[in-house]
Amino acid sequence: MTAFDVRPITEEERRSTFDLLRRALHVRPVTDDVWARIRESWPAAHKFGAFEGGSPIGIVSSYDTEIAVPGGRILPVAAVEGVGVRADRTRRGALSAMMAAQLADFAARGLPLAVLHASEPTIYGRFGYGSAALGKTVRVERPAARLHERVAAGGDVRLLTPEEAVKEIPGLYRRIGLHRPGMIGRPAQWWPISHDQQAGPDGGHLVAVHSGPDGDDGFVVYATISRRSFEAPDRGAALDVHDLHAAGPEARAALWRYLLSVDLVSEVRARHRPVDEPLALMLTDHRHAATVAVEDDLWLRPVDVEAALAGRTYGTAGPVVLAVTDRQLPANTGHYEAGPDGARRTGAAADLALDVDTLGMLYLGQWSATTLAEAGRVEVRDEAALARADELFTTTAAPWCGTHF
Repeated sequence: MTAFDVRPITEEERRSTFDLLRRALHVRPVTDDVWARIRESWPAAHKFGAFEGGSPIGIVSSYDTEIAVPGGRILPVAAVEGVGVRADRTRRGALSAMMAAQLADFAARGLPLAVLHASEPTIYGRFGYGSAALGKTVRVERPAARLHERVAAGGDVRLLTPEEAVKEIPGLYRRIGLHRPGMIGRPAQWWPISHDQQAGPDGGHLVAVHSGPDGDDGFVVYATISRRSFEAPDRGAALDVHDLHAAGPEARAALWRYLLSVDLVSEVRARHRPVDEPLALMLTDHRHAATVAVEDDLWLRPVDVEAALAGRTYGTAGPVVLAVTDRQLPANTGHYEAGPDGARRTGAAADLALDVDTLGMLYLGQWSATTLAEAGRVEVRDEAALARADELFTTTAAPWCGTHF
């Protein structure tokens, strides 16, 4: 077993840990020029490294932001953005030790929730994260696909220059707001790596903005991918949608109408769209839009179970008592009553029992208590409580994050 220490990284270790993360993700280390542009997006704060003889062999990173939860409230959340272990030091306990340190830090700082996107879904359940929101990949055939005449798609769509895209889109995202459970805020450090690298002068992506009666209210970031070949020299390009957000249905429809009107395009693809986005129904022929995949998107972990449960609202059914088990943060283990009047810790007998990762799956409304019970993830102690829990936790809109981190 290799000996290593886990501790917060220092300012001087930012570059070496960033390069380590990229190597773990099979990406080349950045050049000096690129590092100079993005270094402020990799601060030392909230990063824990595993070190062997002074050299980093692993890294876990997060940043603090906000998340929309059912009922429209906005709660503090830790977004876990970079996790990696050097290839020759995996499966020796470094990841578990770093994740434990990170969770302890979240709890000490009073954060109610943590979220991540899982590169390998089998990893994070043992640390208390559950698959809390799904995303679908859609493929739309061109030029056959067009919006139905009854779909409202007014306003104007304009293309931005790369310089305008870097400057204008952060403010527009804030104005659109966190209007769906699972959407998270994008702090200043998020933009240089996750947006500017794609939409800026060196990125190659295109950015279009929709303007309605009250000004700009939607945007799309996409790339054009050539699909020509020797056998098909006239085949149209594909548009790969990287980021699409709108304040309402009309702005969203107008952005899709724009994408479907671009000349010399054979298909439009978009990954991690809301599973309830009605794109196919917006077309004159719904068969021209296909859902080609549905994948786990946002993973969520309650860090302070009582605060997390109290932070969201519930349906109108009678309350249920949940027995929650949390092996990593044992202070969370206990009974909690959730109902129309809120949620709180209780000494009452439990109706349903579940681990904290399953509570993460239930929290945003993606999965019903009945479905989770049928999957063996919820122990049912009162059969009548399942229907009540379904009514309490279900949301009208499917949860969706819409932000890669």
